[in-house]
Amino acid sequence: MSGTVVMTEQSSTGSSGLLNVAHVTFDMRIGGTEMVIKNIIEGSRDRINHYLFCVEAPLGPWGESLRDENVITACCQRNEGLDVKVIKQLRAFIREHAINVVHCHQYTPWVYGALAALSTSCSVVFTEHGRFYPDSTTWKRRVINPLLLKATDRVTAISQATRNALSRFEYIPQDRSEVIYNGIAPLRPDANNVEQLKHTLGLAESDTVVGTIARLDPIKNQLMMLRAFADACQAQRNLKLLIVGDGEMRESLEALTDDLDLRDRVIFTGYITNPTDYLALMRYFLLPSLSEGTSMTLLEALSIGIPCIVTDAGGNAEVITDGVTGFVTPNDDQDAYSQALMNAALLSESEYQGLAGNCINDFKARFARSIMNEQYVSLYQEVN
Repeated sequence: MSGTVVMTEQSSTGSSGLLNVAHVTFDMRIGGTEMVIKNIIEGSRDRINHYLFCVEAPLGPWGESLRDENVITACCQRNEGLDVKVIKQLRAFIREHAINVVHCHQYTPWVYGALAALSTSCSVVFTEHGRFYPDSTTWKRRVINPLLLKATDRVTAISQATRNALSRFEYIPQDRSEVIYNGIAPLRPDANNVEQLKHTLGLAESDTVVGTIARLDPIKNQLMMLRAFADACQAQRNLKLLIVGDGEMRESLEALTDDLDLRDRVIFTGYITNPTDYLALMRYFLLPSLSEGTSMTLLEALSIGIPCIVTDAGGNAEVITDGVTGFVTPNDDQDAYSQALMNAALLSESEYQGLAGNCINDFKARFARSIMNEQYVSLYQEVN
């Protein structure tokens, strides 16, 4: 029934005296924001009692997984517009579980979390996980956001580009926000599976495999990537392109592949539930997006030493250092992206191994899950 709340109670596994933090989000389907929430909860449960409140149904697979791990969860079915029932249900959840900090992930959950917390003693944290493309604002936000900000203790963004957007489009001054980069556990590819995949996909040892893992969506700008790849193929005969994922652009991408006469060079795998071993096949990971926050797949690539070729969109250039952990090209510039592909393919093995080593070192220094969790735990303690 619309507007109702479905709650699954489990006994809290945290020790007495720990802070109670409620994560408020849309739902817990498989995605970047949801991965961050899951990593925070699973990576700091020894120091924080975590709770989960979703303003939309269904809960989603990662929410069900956390519920099975004894995380107390609640799931609402939000109506269009401002649903007052959700505010009341969230406020009741905060009071029932003696929540100390409400951590709101993305804008709409922030609205509900800040309003629900108004008549309680808990603190409010808002994290912006990314922006729409093209970015925009409304007069309503010019009026409402400064008021929400007064009810909010801390604001974080997942990249400096996202932080800049909060200032420009959401009227949140930069001195009221800070950057906490996403963090993940390093991937663990299975070497035997990777070798088997090479055989299954018809890849030769002499092939230079570049690829992407993403939803096939206009925002990811994969048509430009494919055209740039075709240009690079004219100079590099052993290039192969692996496209892992599915989405609305698949038909267009396959049609362009045929138009460019690249069927023997491009492999479409469709959606893969766990693409770790496919990522490990790639010598370079490609992310040609028009807009990005902090891509989790970029972090995954760095974690196993795969340099990346990215466009200067959103947080991409903050994650990838040009010439150190990969190559950064101007946004939506086919010629520059093609040249980067050719330059990457021409690197000597020692030069390539230098990039790969830089990737792993940079991941450990900036994007390990433990680093992100330390920052959020410290933030929770500071605002309480």
